[in-house]
This record gives sequence, C-alpha cells and structure tokens, in this order.
Amino acid sequence: MDFGALDLAARFLHVAGVIIWVGHNWVNVVQTPVFRRVLPADPPENVRAVFIGASKREHGIFRHASLIVLATGVYMLWRRGDLFDALALSGPSATIGLGAWLGTLMVMNLWFVLWPHQKKVLGFIPASTEERLRCSRITFLSSRTNTVLSVATLLLMLSGAHGVLLFG
Repeated sequence: MDFGALDLAARFLHVAGVIIWVGHNWVNVVQTPVFRRVLPADPPENVRAVFIGASKREHGIFRHASLIVLATGVYMLWRRGDLFDALALSGPSATIGLGAWLGTLMVMNLWFVLWPHQKKVLGFIPASTEERLRCSRITFLSSRTNTVLSVATLLLMLSGAHGVLLFG
C-alpha cells in the first residue's frame, strides 16, 4: 500500500498545526509582553454570547492544533521507524526525540495547567475575582513557558528531521 498521500497529509497537518499553536503563543507574547494584574473586562450582556463563542473557538482551535501536532509527529516518527529510538533518546533519533518530549511537555502544560485556569479567567466557568486573578497569573506563566519551550522544540525537531546529530 502506498502511504505517500497520507505521509504528505500528515506533514502538512503537522506544519500547519505548529504554525497555529506556536503562532498563538507568540502573538500572545507580543500583545501582552508583561503580566498585568487586570482581568479582561466582562463584555456587555448583548455581546457576551458572541465574545464567549469567539473565545471558545479561538482557544479551541489552538488547543486542538497541539493535539494534531502531537498525533502527526508520532505518526511520522512511527512511519520512519524512529519512534522508539526517538522516545528512548537513542542514537541519531535522540535529537528529534528530545524535541518530541519537549513538545509533549508543552501539550501537557497546555491541557492540564493553562486551559483549566484559562477557562476561569475568560469566564467560561464561574470563579470569584480573586480566583480569576490567581488563575490569570498561572495562565500567563504557563503560556510563557510554552513560548520559551517552543524555540528549543522547533530547533531540535528541525535539526533532528534534517539529519543534524547533536548527540553521538
């Protein structure tokens, strides 16, 4: 069976997902370069549904892009026969494997730290003002962590995919 089209689709989805996911992180850094202890203003009641819908869509797209990046990355490593060596950080696959582990850490940070707190900050789930302020700091730091890790992850994954050996 020829997997050429599936491999091409996986690579396209992987790159598009990286652009969406990492791009969202970097846009966030540009828009909010430093932490401000301010909550987003609650929108007027007549635009609340539109705001909530747009926010859920935006955050949903970038969150799910992270899962697409992870799934297509695992698939591509598996198809190359490098999955187990990469995850074990073994031989020439160690470089891309380290990038894959950092990417996995970023996905876990996004889904298990950032997102549960972000839902409170944006008002998707009820929370007191104090709780929303506490959560806003956590989301800020979590987002910045992913942004910093994205630089190392991209460098490791690009160098691993293009044959640069960083480990003997």
